[in-house]
Formats: sequence, C-alpha cells, structure tokens
Amino acid sequence: MTNISNDGAASSLLETAWAQREETLYTALFGDLGPGIYPLDLSLFEQLFNCTQVDPRWLHIGVFECPPTPERPHWLYVSSGLSNPWDDEPDVEEEWTGLGRELLLECPQQSPWALALVRRFAAYQMLLAAGRFGDQEPLDAWDRMSVGGPIDGQQSALSAIIMVPSKHYPEEYALVSGKFAFLQIIGLSAAELAHGRAHDFEDLLQKLGEQGAAPLVDAARRSIV
Repeated sequence: MTNISNDGAASSLLETAWAQREETLYTALFGDLGPGIYPLDLSLFEQLFNCTQVDPRWLHIGVFECPPTPERPHWLYVSSGLSNPWDDEPDVEEEWTGLGRELLLECPQQSPWALALVRRFAAYQMLLAAGRFGDQEPLDAWDRMSVGGPIDGQQSALSAIIMVPSKHYPEEYALVSGKFAFLQIIGLSAAELAHGRAHDFEDLLQKLGEQGAAPLVDAARRSIV
C-alpha cells in the first residue's frame, strides 16, 4: 500500500480503505496481483491529454496486471485508487467512496496494450472528475467512445470501448470509507459501436457474449457485425 500524508481521521480512513481494497479484497477476488502496481505518471497525462498540471495524489493511482489463477484462466487488469476517499469523512459508510468505481479489463492472454488502456482511462476518469473537460461527468456504465485507433496500437479491428457492469464481479463492494463497483471495459469495432448506437447496446453485449467476444477482450478478434 502506498501511504500519502494527510491529517487526522481523513488520513487514517484513506490508509485503512486503501489497505482493505488492495491487501484484502483484491487478493480475495483476483489472487495474484502480479509484480506490483503500475502507477499513473506525469508523462501519461502530458502525452495523452496535453495536461501538465495534475493533482499529485493522482500519481498514486495505478493498475494491477493479474496473471491467471486456477479459478480464472485469463489475465485481468484492474485499477486501484479511483475509489480512494481523498476528501471523505469517516462517517459516510453508506455512500460511494471516491469516484465509486474501479476499472477492470479481462484478456485471454497477457496484453501490454490492456495495461496501457486501463491506465489511460484511469487518468481520464480523474481529469473528468476534476472538471478538466468542462461539465462532462466521469464515465459510468454504458458510456462508450472511440479510442482513436486500433485498441492495441497495431492492427486490431477493435477501435472503441464501452464501459459495462462487470459480469464476473457484479457486486457493490464495501470498504470502511464506503462502497464501489467495477466498470468493465469491453472492446468494440467501429461497426459494432455504430450498430449499438443505432439499435441497443445491451443487445449488442449479449451478442458479443454469445460469440465469445465479451467479457474477455481479444484484440485479434474480428468484428461480429
């Protein structure tokens, strides 16, 4: 756990919630959390968002790359820190903690692009929450967008994402600071994104699941529409 110096009860709440999430909840849910957290850094904000002024607390948020386990035969990438109770008081246990969401992406194999994508959207969430994009709210379930090119930075047919409630981890999880839920990132082709906008994204997600294209994201898969 990373320790950040704050004062009094807020510091104690932050540190307790942080340890509870990473050392207890995440290890129970995901098993091996990999070699350690991959934190956000200033260069990520500068290169992807042209942002040179960041809250130093954001640089303690990061992503775990979790290898397969006997119960989960695929790779999992999960953020940690978006649900940090930076400014919360200790008496809000019935409320959402921090942004109330952590991001999650599952892949059939180890995927450096997936680690980069979750870090990118974790940074984007913090910028949205800080009002750096005007009145836009942080991303939530069923929000979707193009990512500006192949999802793997190479030749993938997937060039967009949608945020959905996690299929494998659907609950609201309680920390001492409040509750949070996982938002799962699903990769889409441009045609799938257009199809969902013209018809229904929940129906599209069901079709993706039926064809093995969700919730795991395989950058090598073909578009289903």
